[in-house]
Amino acid sequence: MGGAALFVVLALVAARKLFGKKRVPEARKPEAEAPQLPAERPELRVELPPNEAELARRRELDDAHARMDELRRERETASFAAHAAKDPAEKARLEAQVRALKEREEEAKRVEYRAKKLLDDETRERRKREQAEAVRLRDEALAQEAAQAEAARQAEAAAARAKVEAEGGRTLAQGLDRTKNQGFMARLNGLFGGQRAMDESVLSELEEILFTADIGVRTADHLVEVARDKLKRSELKDPERIKGAIRDEVARMVDLPVPRSLEGGGPPHVVMVVGVNGAGKTTTIGKLAAQLTGKGKKVVLAAGDTFRAAATEQLDVWAGRGGAQLVKGPDGGDPSAVIFEAVKKAQAEGADVIIADTAGRLHTKAPLMEELKKVKRVMDKALPGAPHEVLLVLDATNGQNAIQQAKQFHEAVGVSAIALTKLDGTAKGGVIIGICDELKLPVVWVGVGEKPADLRRFEPREFVQALFD
Repeated sequence: MGGAALFVVLALVAARKLFGKKRVPEARKPEAEAPQLPAERPELRVELPPNEAELARRRELDDAHARMDELRRERETASFAAHAAKDPAEKARLEAQVRALKEREEEAKRVEYRAKKLLDDETRERRKREQAEAVRLRDEALAQEAAQAEAARQAEAAAARAKVEAEGGRTLAQGLDRTKNQGFMARLNGLFGGQRAMDESVLSELEEILFTADIGVRTADHLVEVARDKLKRSELKDPERIKGAIRDEVARMVDLPVPRSLEGGGPPHVVMVVGVNGAGKTTTIGKLAAQLTGKGKKVVLAAGDTFRAAATEQLDVWAGRGGAQLVKGPDGGDPSAVIFEAVKKAQAEGADVIIADTAGRLHTKAPLMEELKKVKRVMDKALPGAPHEVLLVLDATNGQNAIQQAKQFHEAVGVSAIALTKLDGTAKGGVIIGICDELKLPVVWVGVGEKPADLRRFEPREFVQALFD
């Protein structure tokens, strides 16, 4: 008994150790989220109804299958009867009948197979037509989506253009309002407004008006000679015809060949902007950059006027406003080094246009012109052929002084085009005529307001109409 009791006690202890341990629940591993796949375009399925040929093949198959089943049943009936027949002759007749039915059944199977093949051919043709129709519908849907996207893009572009036009709003005629109503055109209209006989007194007054019109002595003298010549030849009978002759001559003077601006060189197309301090260089650069980036162009601005800290700060503001990239150096640093770095950066980053600001101390100081010549040489080293245009910014309020500035800059760096700023704030808009006539330099840009869209392309015909009509 003692041994049995001991066995029982040991068994209980072992069972407690085995089953008495608490099982620690395993920590559940977080389920990994399945990656989100891009939504697939649902496959377009097209189901076309069977045509008459396919329906006829289906009927042929059904008839062939029914005929085969009928022959099979006849054969099975004859075979059963042959097995059951006792008479040898009858048995032989039924077996012969079974063989004949089997041959007919085999032929019926072949007919059914051929009918099925023909039906499969028709079905495949229908599937091809369905696939072709699905492709056509898909292409049509894609074309419609593309057309809708293009229409939306055009609508967005039209809205952007409308916004720019609304933000600009000022026309060249509005910019020339003071010139027309307060400047020499007002006096010219007064001279030719009455019913005066054409004589030397009218020509004397015309000469006085033109010589004080900020169009330059040479240009004024030429216009007076045109009027005098026509009067001598009795081609002019009334004052309005003299005004018309002057209008035609002015139209001829300002209608100069205009070079491509902001495009065509490089890439990148390099624009060197020059002009005296206060003419509006930095503001003009900012407006040009804003217009270019608005068209999707990548623009780099070079802060080459390192001698005037405010110029760099102002250009930095314009760069941020227009989405252009600015390259600048230390105050008082070497302008050529800054512009060289800007050209290289524009090349490396695939920019479309680089516009370089330059120093603008008084144009009468020789060191400034030498500095500009150096900048131009460095541009050519950074990118052979650069700059592709030299844009001179002139202040319209300076009148004839602007013509003298243009001569100095043109002799130094070879100006290719002119931007005339502050046209809306002066009655000296006639300076455009003198610049075009004396220097044969085209005015490409005119500033008629503060907003980027107020820097407008100069249109000679629009200019003449705004003044004379």
